[in-house]
Amino acid sequence: MTDPKLQEHVKLWRSPGLGDIELMHANYVTQSFPRHTHEGFGVGVIERGVLEFYYRGENVVASPGVINTVNPGEVHTGHAATDQGWTYRMFYFGADLLQNAASEISGKPTKIPFFQTGVIHDDYLAGMIHSLHMSLEDGSTSLLERQSRFLLMLVELIKRHADDPPCTRTAGKEHDAVNRSKEFIEAHYNDTLSIDTLAEIINLSPFHFIRTFRRQVGLPPHAYLIQTRVKRAKDLLRKGWKIADVAYETGFADQSHLSNRFKRIMGFTPGQYSNFVQDARGCDG
Repeated sequence: MTDPKLQEHVKLWRSPGLGDIELMHANYVTQSFPRHTHEGFGVGVIERGVLEFYYRGENVVASPGVINTVNPGEVHTGHAATDQGWTYRMFYFGADLLQNAASEISGKPTKIPFFQTGVIHDDYLAGMIHSLHMSLEDGSTSLLERQSRFLLMLVELIKRHADDPPCTRTAGKEHDAVNRSKEFIEAHYNDTLSIDTLAEIINLSPFHFIRTFRRQVGLPPHAYLIQTRVKRAKDLLRKGWKIADVAYETGFADQSHLSNRFKRIMGFTPGQYSNFVQDARGCDG
């Protein structure tokens, strides 16, 4: 019987709210890519196996946990370095997104970042890329979380590994502006909020807004949204609402998504809390 890990498969998709960004999760064994180029930028992480490819005049190897990149228009190849093949998760997107992220960092128009190497050893960033990619495949994250985490991933990639990274503009102390954004999140927690909407409300760029918000609040905006939704869910459960209805009312994708986020923050599941509320009422009666 053939090992399922050695069977080739490719999944391609786009995540709602992230525009033309293409995502790929692939397992290749015999696939061998000839010399070719991409119009946009590519960045991903090797999950299993070893990828070998020609890039910028040399043959390089990417093993599990390693980041691989490709600049727009850069000739490269790709094949398995062993008979076990390789599995990786990739993002493909236009160079304009990289340029926009670099401009967000510096607070002024910036050139497109360039990455000299096709292989990057950076456990922190690799984990960031991998977890984001997996969450986008799962599809249960909010629009605000998807947009924020993707922007932050690009920013870290540029700051840590671009040949000439831009200087980071100092995060501000716009207390009133951040408080207005918090109030907006609390009032619209069950709506589909975007990073652009929140940043526009207080007249900041998306990245500067995220950094300023996190500096003042201690959480990035998407985490504050999740916390707000969980708090509201707890209030509704205390009132006797059914868990499925609570999930819908508080903007979660489904009951499972609510349960996952609720337990992560509260330390117990919505079901456990609902049972506790019912038992407490029985004792009071």
